[in-house]
Amino acid sequence: MPTLSMSQRDPENSPLWPSADYCRQIARLRAAIGRTIHILEIEATDTHLSIRHLGRPYVLLDLLDFPRPDPIRAIAPHLLLLDDGRGVNLGRIARISLERAFGPTPSQILYQDREATQTLLFRDRQLSKAMIAERSQRIVGRILGMPGDAPRGGETSPNAVAATGRTPALPARARNAGEE
Repeated sequence: MPTLSMSQRDPENSPLWPSADYCRQIARLRAAIGRTIHILEIEATDTHLSIRHLGRPYVLLDLLDFPRPDPIRAIAPHLLLLDDGRGVNLGRIARISLERAFGPTPSQILYQDREATQTLLFRDRQLSKAMIAERSQRIVGRILGMPGDAPRGGETSPNAVAATGRTPALPARARNAGEE
């Protein structure tokens, strides 16, 4: 099997970090120095991931090399220097656009973290009535002090019996029928 040189490999599917797409976006950001930009920042906590608009447009003063990038911690090799004196690492940015923050045209988008926006934030959710009802019942059960696997509505699964340590009570009609 022939060995491909770096220039012959597909840059989009390269395992190298940062990708060729990232490098193209850096070039677009460098061309926008001195212009007004809109930033959507990724906000990650222990319980959720969201995007927030920073509240106003900023002037991009410079794009600096960041000395200690780390893909594991989402710290990119570049830092934006904004007109308020703040620096923001590109690893914390979902999208940077010209003219408007929401609904920009593809030509207005200077930078977009495609992995964060497509795979984490805007991926299809599989919500169904059954899943929502089951999750709600589990949460209400916890609030009422019931174990997470507690039987609901007469279920007698082995897991439920093992979790509670007792066999669920039979409905009154079933108890009375056995006494006749």
